Amino acid sequence: MSESRQLAAVMFTDLVDSTRLAQTDERSALALIQEQERISRAVLPKFHGRVIKSTGDGLLAEFPSALDAVEGALALQKRIRSRRGAAKGPELRLRIGIHLGDVHRRGDDIIGDAVNIAARVQSVAEPGGICVSESVFKQVRNKGPFSLTALGPQSLKGVVEPIELYRVSPPRDPGGERASSPDHPRLAVLPLANISPDPKDEYFADGLTEELISVLSKIAGLRVIARTSVSGYKSTTKTVSQIGSELGVNSILEGSVRKANDRLRITLQLIDVGSQEHVWAETYDRQLSDVFAIQSEVAESTAKAIRIELSEGAREFIHRPPTSSFPAYELYLRAVVKAEEFNLPAFVEALRLLEEAVRLDPTFALAHAHIGYLYVQGSGDYFPHRDAFERAREHIARALEIDANLSQAHAALGDLYMQQDHDWSRSEGELRRALELNPSNSLARVSYSTLLRVLGKRDEAEKQLLAAIDTSPTWEIPARGLVDMALMGGDLELAKQRVRTFLGHDLHPAWTHFAFAEFYAERKQAEATHRELEAAGRPSDPMQRVGRAIILAMLGETEEAAAIVRLVETDGLGEPISGNLRASLYSVLGEKEKALSALEQEFAEGGSGLWLRASFASFDPIRADPRFLALVRALHVDPSVTLRA
Repeated sequence: MSESRQLAAVMFTDLVDSTRLAQTDERSALALIQEQERISRAVLPKFHGRVIKSTGDGLLAEFPSALDAVEGALALQKRIRSRRGAAKGPELRLRIGIHLGDVHRRGDDIIGDAVNIAARVQSVAEPGGICVSESVFKQVRNKGPFSLTALGPQSLKGVVEPIELYRVSPPRDPGGERASSPDHPRLAVLPLANISPDPKDEYFADGLTEELISVLSKIAGLRVIARTSVSGYKSTTKTVSQIGSELGVNSILEGSVRKANDRLRITLQLIDVGSQEHVWAETYDRQLSDVFAIQSEVAESTAKAIRIELSEGAREFIHRPPTSSFPAYELYLRAVVKAEEFNLPAFVEALRLLEEAVRLDPTFALAHAHIGYLYVQGSGDYFPHRDAFERAREHIARALEIDANLSQAHAALGDLYMQQDHDWSRSEGELRRALELNPSNSLARVSYSTLLRVLGKRDEAEKQLLAAIDTSPTWEIPARGLVDMALMGGDLELAKQRVRTFLGHDLHPAWTHFAFAEFYAERKQAEATHRELEAAGRPSDPMQRVGRAIILAMLGETEEAAAIVRLVETDGLGEPISGNLRASLYSVLGEKEKALSALEQEFAEGGSGLWLRASFASFDPIRADPRFLALVRALHVDPSVTLRA
């Protein structure tokens, strides 16, 4: 048999959950395998691909170029997604991996290291997703409408050295679905450098970065990466090419801010990631009060440079200053940056600054909306429920009275309807409106995903989390949400896969380990639970300390939980603990009366986290109690919907 050697792009596919399905419904599993092959043989040849053979529950294919392979993989996944609405029975989902390297030909077959690596790369792909090696990335970057997100070095079974891997995904449309055309350019605004004489003016540069992102997000057809993902690039030494590939963007806006007395100098440049050339550069040397005009000019210049025609609505928005008071605007910028610390002192200080801002300008809608948002987010954890929700409702209403088209205000109202009123229909309406007004509003997408989970719409919830990652590719909150959903669904391997895919950059790894520890504790796997808790480390955060105690108590190890109870009851943890968290602790300790009383008291005080956590394992000891069931009904939670498998 003749044998030759040449360079090829090798693709491996794998049918998700085929082993489990074969054990429960072998006929359906075989039908999916056959369907995968039928679709692949219809799609891949259009991209010069050759299906070589079946690998059991997957396929091996080769392409003459890396770009052909990536475009073929995207087309294949798109065809499979379009099938789902009409197909009956189990869902067809593939993982696809692609590697570029030398292969040895033996007749119609191919073998070699490149084939083995492609098979391992496939194992890192998300269900329904595509993963490629660095050799593929180097050939295809900036050559298509798809985006490439770095996953970092990955240790693959049987491969000696870790390999840099990348996730491939096309842009998304405002509703969270994949787009099929490159009509939506993607932009990242990097943190502006503070070169002011006073280092304390750092807040101004950070806040102005946030406002530029907000203004540019109003340009229809432009996807702007949220600040949650660009903030990590402050003072970075990475190249434009590296940042562009990690964030999946076509263009990068970067620059500096100098604030001195009543003068402001902002230097900006828009860079095309593909060519790494400056599309435009400008220095704005103005009065401080001209900052709003500068933002408008930047938006106009950016739209023109990337060939987007501004609608009248967008033009009106970017030329309308958020406030007539520059001192109020400065207070707002300070508050936005402060609130990102996300602890009680930071929330209190941010609210103080915002309250002063709206005192200076009562028509400052954005500041009113932010006050409402902070009160909703801090309710129960930092502020009493009833007081926080009343203040939130007052300021959100005022924001919408001033500006009915403010995405942030609609998102905050959607959260309020969800968390206080448990009015799922009105909450969904407001959150969808927030996303219509600003498809790049990642906070609204995460809130919407939470609502969809409560309604039992898991697939739709995951779509929103993935869409949030699309505009916030390095923000850990939606990524953790995907991990949590996999764990709650009982799919440990999927959860681990999602950690590798989305959380290589996890800023708070302790939370991830706690999630896995709870999964193991629920199944009474003590050794695995302790391994995860040890990896998480001893927490100092009060809520994490309570969470750790609950996990240990689920194993029957109650000593630490009993000690935490004493601290909770004497306010010895340093900050208040919500009623539902206290109830979880009491419940796993067998103190049913205290658990039920804590939940009832929280509900009577105007709020409850039970609407989201009712299906958690820590409530199993009281789940059948009539008082627990009455609370669930009062919260409008459907008892048939569970977040767990």
